[in-house]
Amino acid sequence: MIDVVALGEVMLRFDPGEERIRTARTFQVWEGGGEYNVVRGLRRCFGLRTAVVTALADNAVGRLVEDLILQGGVDTSLIRWVPDDGIGRTARNGLNFVERGYGIRGALGVSDRAHTAVSQLPKGDVDWDAVFGGGVRWFHTGGIFAGLSDTTVDVADEAMAAARRHGVTVSYDPNYRPSLWAGRGGADRAREVDLRLAQHADVVVGALGLTGPRPGEGPIRPDEVPGALAEVADLVPTARVLATTLRDVPSAGVNDWSSAAWSAETGLVTGPRMPGLHVLDRIGSGDGFAAGLIHGLLSDAGLERALAYGTAHGALTMTTPGDVSMASLAEVEALIAGGSAHVRR
Repeated sequence: MIDVVALGEVMLRFDPGEERIRTARTFQVWEGGGEYNVVRGLRRCFGLRTAVVTALADNAVGRLVEDLILQGGVDTSLIRWVPDDGIGRTARNGLNFVERGYGIRGALGVSDRAHTAVSQLPKGDVDWDAVFGGGVRWFHTGGIFAGLSDTTVDVADEAMAAARRHGVTVSYDPNYRPSLWAGRGGADRAREVDLRLAQHADVVVGALGLTGPRPGEGPIRPDEVPGALAEVADLVPTARVLATTLRDVPSAGVNDWSSAAWSAETGLVTGPRMPGLHVLDRIGSGDGFAAGLIHGLLSDAGLERALAYGTAHGALTMTTPGDVSMASLAEVEALIAGGSAHVRR
C-alpha cells in the first residue's frame, strides 16, 4: 500500500560539480524533479511508502531515470512508458543541467525539456480512481508539472479532484519557473493556473508564490509574511495549511533559512531560524522542506513540529549534491533538537 503519490516530471540532472556548464568535460548524473523530489525525500528520509506518476520515453535514457528512481525506493509501477521513435521526434526524456553557484555567482539551471513524454500526458490517461482507491493518504503536485504544457494543467486538475473525492489529503506547490511560461502567457497565465489548482489543495507549500499580482515579482520582507499569508488564505479558502520557506541569500554559499506557516487552528507559526547556513547545493531544498512538512502533518505532530521537520530537512538537503535528500531522520531530529556539526564516531 502506498502512503504518498506525486505527479510530476522526473528529469536526468547533469551536475558539473565545481565547474561551469559551458566549460565542463564531465558530469555527475542524478534524477530530479520538483514533485518527485518530495516523495523521494519522504521515502528515503522518513520511511513512507511512495510512488510517482510520470511518463518516460522507453529508451536507455528513460530506463536510466527509472533505475535512479528505484535506487531512491520510490515505486515505479505508475510510470507511463511511451514508445521511443529513435530520435525523440514525438516524445523524449527531460534533461536538466545545473551548476551550483559560488559566492556572488548564483546557481544556474539550463533545462532541455520541451516535448517530453510527460508533457504530453493527456487527461483521462491515468485511472485516478484506481490510484487513490487503495489507501493512499496524501497526493502532491505543483506548478512545475502544471506548467509543462496546456494538457498537464488539466491532468493536474483531474488528479487533484479525484484525490479529494477519495478523501486523500492534497498538497500543491506553485513553484513558478519563468522558462516554462515564456511564450505561453508568462507570469499572468501561471498565476491563473496556480489559483485554479490551489482550490483543490488542503495544504499549499510555497504559499508566498500566490501573493501579489503575479509570481516572481520580488522578495517579501519578514514583517510582510503574516499579511501575505492572510492574503493567500483569502484567495484559497479551502486550504487548511499554508506554508512557506523564508530565505535570504547574501551569497550562493551562505543562506539565512527559516519558514512560516498558517492554519485557522493555530494562526501564524514560525519555524526554526538558521542564519548563516552553509550551502553546498540549494536545488531541491524547497522540496525537502515540503517532504518534512508532509511527514509531520501525516504523523499528527502538530503544525509547529511539522514546520520544524520541513525546515531542518530542507536545510540538510542543501548540504549534499543533487536534487534529492541524502539526510536521515536521525539527522533531521538532531538538528531540530539543536545538534551541531561535530564529528560523530
